[in-house]
Amino acid sequence: MELGAENSKPVFGGKATSDTPADDAGAQRPTWSGQLEFILATVGYAVGLGNVWRFPYLCYSSGGGAFIVPYLTMVFLCGVPLLCMEFAVGQYTRLGPVHAFAKICPLLKGVGLATVVISFVFCTFYNVLMGWALFYLFNSFRGSLPWSSCNNTWNVVGNCSSGFPSNATHLQSSSQQFFERDAFSLHIYAKHGVKSTGKVVYFTAVFPYFILFALLINNVQLPGAKEGILYFVTPVWSKLFEVKVWINAAAQVFNSLGIAYGCMISMASYNKFNNNITRDVLIVSITNSLTSILAGLVIFSAVGYMSHKHNLPVDNIATDGPGLVFVVYPEVLSTMPGFQLWAPLFFIMLLCLGFDSQGIQCATTVPCWGPELWTSPKSTM
Repeated sequence: MELGAENSKPVFGGKATSDTPADDAGAQRPTWSGQLEFILATVGYAVGLGNVWRFPYLCYSSGGGAFIVPYLTMVFLCGVPLLCMEFAVGQYTRLGPVHAFAKICPLLKGVGLATVVISFVFCTFYNVLMGWALFYLFNSFRGSLPWSSCNNTWNVVGNCSSGFPSNATHLQSSSQQFFERDAFSLHIYAKHGVKSTGKVVYFTAVFPYFILFALLINNVQLPGAKEGILYFVTPVWSKLFEVKVWINAAAQVFNSLGIAYGCMISMASYNKFNNNITRDVLIVSITNSLTSILAGLVIFSAVGYMSHKHNLPVDNIATDGPGLVFVVYPEVLSTMPGFQLWAPLFFIMLLCLGFDSQGIQCATTVPCWGPELWTSPKSTM
């Protein structure tokens, strides 16, 4: 695949025919200290909170195991080609998304600017989520978890249940009241540079996998875990004929892989010009998909345990969005043996996922902001 200059090509499986394009920004641009850093950074960005709460819910509500068919179809039809394109654009131009798109076509500078603005706004969402995770982390070091009972100042005693109430009642669980009445006012801001990111991702991108596997090993030994997992993976093939299921699959692929946010372009812009793009795309895409399935097994094994404990159907407990990890899972942790260990580790995992997936790299990539933003970079294409 050729993006411009006749003798300057990024690599799609072989070796490059030349070193770098002849532009000053590319020649002076810092690069990742090692290729593993880039892979961990992009995997960390792709694997985020959406893998933990959105994919499991979409999977069980969109046909269980049958949802894997449209999901994997969208991964290979949309996710892999577009991720390859973004890596190629960033690696070839060695610029942030604004100037990278402008270098390809000056009319597309607005597209690049839009990705930066969207990523910046998206960071505010992640900052709130990490604030909540930090708040839960601090509270998880108590002798008894505060969301496990109704004897707290924020509880509405007459409307509080120490377990999960059925759909037919007006009661709220104690964990839901803790989330809604005591955890809604925290914010945290974090940012990365390419050098600091390269070092941090060795921990933040790898640590969540240790926790996910440890939780899965612990959860599958709990009563009811099998029923929860079966509820998660049992195929409902009739769902494949619903357009909404395919739309959900496509949306999950775009959201999870971080396509069209500009961050993959930004991180790829720090690659060496002869980096093997095809290998990286496949590693990131496959790792992201397998992590989503792993997270689903972890979450629904725990949901099955809560279903067994409270003698309620699984669909009474499973919920979409932040409620899955800030209402349901804290309740699960409070009933697990050794919750003093599992609760802090779970919320540290959420913090790692949030830090890596924030996308602040897009807004801080150089050159991106400054007087040169409104003028096209010198083109060698």
